[in-house]
Amino acid sequence: MDWFAEYRRKQTTPERAVQSIGSQGSLGLGIAHGHPPALLEAVAARARAGEIRSLTVYYTYALETAARTLLAPDLVGVIRRRPTFQTAADRALIASTGSAASIDYVPAYLHQLPRLFEEEIDLDTFMTVVAPMDRAGYMSLGTSIGYSQSAARKAKRVLVEVNEHMPRTLGDTMLHVSEVDAIVEWSAPMVAIEPHAPEPEDEAIGRMIAELVPDGATLQLGVGGVPNAVAARLADHRDLGIHTELFTSGMMDLIEKGAVTGKRKRIYPRKHVFTFALGDARLYEFLHDNPGMEGHPSSVTNDPIVISKHEDMISINSILEVDLYGQVNAEFLGQHEFSGVGGQHDFVRGAYRAPRGKSFLAFHSTAQDGAVSRVVPRLESLVTDPRMDVQYLATEHGIVNLKGRSTRERAELIVTIAHPTFRDELMRAAREQQIL
Repeated sequence: MDWFAEYRRKQTTPERAVQSIGSQGSLGLGIAHGHPPALLEAVAARARAGEIRSLTVYYTYALETAARTLLAPDLVGVIRRRPTFQTAADRALIASTGSAASIDYVPAYLHQLPRLFEEEIDLDTFMTVVAPMDRAGYMSLGTSIGYSQSAARKAKRVLVEVNEHMPRTLGDTMLHVSEVDAIVEWSAPMVAIEPHAPEPEDEAIGRMIAELVPDGATLQLGVGGVPNAVAARLADHRDLGIHTELFTSGMMDLIEKGAVTGKRKRIYPRKHVFTFALGDARLYEFLHDNPGMEGHPSSVTNDPIVISKHEDMISINSILEVDLYGQVNAEFLGQHEFSGVGGQHDFVRGAYRAPRGKSFLAFHSTAQDGAVSRVVPRLESLVTDPRMDVQYLATEHGIVNLKGRSTRERAELIVTIAHPTFRDELMRAAREQQIL
C-alpha cells in the first residue's frame, strides 16, 4: 500500500483537525514534548470562541507550550485539567487563579497509566507529537512514549502533529499512519531543559551515593540536582546500564564517556531503555535514529517486576521530606499537591527486589534557607513511599539504610542525617511519640 498517499489523505490544518472535537468531552495528550503546540492552540481558539463548553484534558508533565495555549488561566472555566503529574506550569496556574481547585490531579503510578487509558479513562480524542513518517508508514513518538500507544489505540479519534525536530526514537515507540485520523505538520524547536548547576549539598550527596554504585550497575535517575550530581560522579565507572523512566543529559554524557555500555544487563543488554526524555538540544540530536537507545511504554520501563530483573539495579530519586518512621513525602508541599507520584515508587520497590539492588531517596536536610527541617517528627501530608519500602536515605550529612531496622533504630538513624540544628528537637519528638 502507498502509505504516503494515506498520509496525504489525512493531512490537514490544525483548525480543521480539531473540528472533530465536540463541544464537550475528553482529550488526552502525550507526555511533555508530546503536547502538540499547533493543535493545542487550535483547540484553545475554539474554546475562547465558545465552540467548546466543557473539555476534560488528561496529561502528564506540562511544559510551557501547554501553559500558553490550552492550559492558560483564561480557560479555567472551560478546560478541566486532569494531570497525573504536576509541573511548574500547573503550579503557575494555581497561583494565577488563587485556587488549587483549578487543577484536578489524578494520582497514579506511572507503570499503571497505559492500563488506565485502556480500561478506566474513556478518551474521545488523543493528540500527540510524532517524528516524520518512514516509508513503512510508521511515525515515532520520539521523546514521549509513556502511555501514548495505549491512549491512542483506545481513543475514538487520534490527531498527530508531525514535527521535523522531534527525534525518531527506536524500540516500541511507533504509531502507524493507519492508526491516526488526522495529521498536521508543524515545525517547532524542542523545548530545551538545561540541567541546574548542582548546589554544595547536591555535590556532597552525589559523592556519597556514587561510592555505593558498583561497576556494571543499571541506573535509574530522577529529576533534580542530586541525580545530576551522581551522574557527574560516575564517569570513571565501567559497563553501567540504563533502565529509566526519564532519560536526561547527564545519562547521555555517561554514554558518550564510555561509562555506560549496557553490556552486563540481564534484559535489554546493550540497550539504554527509557520512556520519555528531557534535556538540552544536544540530547535530542543524540536520540535521533540511535540504535543504542530503546523507548518503551511506561508499563514496561516502570513495572517493578521488570525493574527487578536487573542485577545491581540502582534507583536515585529526590524527595521533599521524611519522618522519624521512615515515611516519605515526595509530592506534597504544605497542604497541596506539588508534583505527583510519578514513577518514583515503581523504582523504589523494583530496585530493592532486584539482586543486590539499591534504592536511594535523597534530599537537602533543610528548606527555606535553613529555617525548616526536611526531617519531621511525623508526616502531616500524604505518603508517597511507605516506610516498609524505603531503603537508603541520603542528605548532605550522610546516608542511612533503614532495611531490617526497628522503629527505634530507624528514628535514631534518620536523626543522624538531619541538620544538626534540629537533632535535639527531633529526639525530643521521638520520645514524645514513644519511639525511643
